[in-house]
Amino acid sequence: MTSVTVIANQVDTLREKISARTARVGIVGLGYVGLPLAVEFAKAGFSVTGIDLVDSKVERINAGVSYVQDVPASEVAELVKSKRLCATTDFSVIRDLDTINICVPTPLRKTKDPDMSYIVSACDEIAKYFHPGILAILESTTYPGTTEELVLPRFTACGLEVGRDFFLCFSPERVDPGNPKFQTRNIPKVVGGITRACTEMGTLFYSQALEHVVPVSSTQVAEMVKLLENTFRMINIGLLNEMAMMADRMGINLWEVIDAAATKPFGFMPFYPGPGLGGHCIPIDPFYLSWKTKQAGIEARFIELAGYINGQMPHFVVEKVQNALNNQGKPLKGSHIHILGVAYKKDIDDVRESPALDIMVLLRRRGARITYSDPYIPSIRLDDDVMQNSDMLTECAAADAVVIVTDHSGLPYDLVVDRSRLIVDTRNKLKESASPKIVRL
Repeated sequence: MTSVTVIANQVDTLREKISARTARVGIVGLGYVGLPLAVEFAKAGFSVTGIDLVDSKVERINAGVSYVQDVPASEVAELVKSKRLCATTDFSVIRDLDTINICVPTPLRKTKDPDMSYIVSACDEIAKYFHPGILAILESTTYPGTTEELVLPRFTACGLEVGRDFFLCFSPERVDPGNPKFQTRNIPKVVGGITRACTEMGTLFYSQALEHVVPVSSTQVAEMVKLLENTFRMINIGLLNEMAMMADRMGINLWEVIDAAATKPFGFMPFYPGPGLGGHCIPIDPFYLSWKTKQAGIEARFIELAGYINGQMPHFVVEKVQNALNNQGKPLKGSHIHILGVAYKKDIDDVRESPALDIMVLLRRRGARITYSDPYIPSIRLDDDVMQNSDMLTECAAADAVVIVTDHSGLPYDLVVDRSRLIVDTRNKLKESASPKIVRL
């Protein structure tokens, strides 16, 4: 039997396994992206093994417990009980896997350069147990060229040829935590491979568990898709944040302006200002693109400017608080400021890059005494201090000013207005109230 025949048999075997849902699926990184993906493939009938270096995550999954808000514990428990889902810290299980998805963090360094260490470390571990006939897919958000320049050489170093001996793709994660309508299963899944055969295999794989798969021509296109999506949002939010500063100086209610502009049935898409950007994606992803374009001698001016404006919003909020107190004859220094909501967006339990943390630090530096309440966040670390969630209505009544930073649903905002002396509303949550104690962004 020739080597070409062997390779063809390996390709056919993988295709048959995926189609029959007997392929053994691996997910590296069991966070907000990896765990929901693992659950969806396990629910589709695959045997799924999650790999993570954090012992507590592995232990909780194997005990049938979910630590991701959008993944019900009952689903995890059922999948673990039926032996369709398990977790381990041992990368050697890859020897027996047919597919491997890489869902590890890609943070920015303080210098705004991409930190690829998690991807490199994961790929180096995977390469130790890499074998012919495997499909590998990178999902971590990154700059265009990462899959081909950083991942591919690590998997071809053992003499295997991509598109024949193994398959390599990139598929951007599109998780929106707390979104009840769009979750992993029904968010269209973009996938691009190093070769056409890779794209076809990746498309076949995702189509077994997800509702709609969108194949594109290359890994670079797939990598660029995620950056375009989040750069689009970041720049438009930056525009509205700048408009908020302008409208504030002119005494114009920007929220009313946006609502009126949104009545135009064409050529306008409403975005809204806020206290700053949060989460792992929108504040970070555009700077991958900015960094990459600098390597090509191009300056990403829109990205850099929008990043600067969005970064100024916590300072703008603090100025609003200080001015509002001044109008009541009170200094910010020594005042009790209660922060209502510290998660980076409403109805989730995630504080990554939350503007609330920056606002709290800035208020402290100006001498304010800070408390917070958030039904999703029991405690936070602020500088070297661990703060505990406190009773919302008690603190609202005691505080000199309340700042609505995260507009969680279902809170008794009517009681907040009734009991508070002064409210700075950064989300227009109290738009229906005409109380003079409310100061809007």
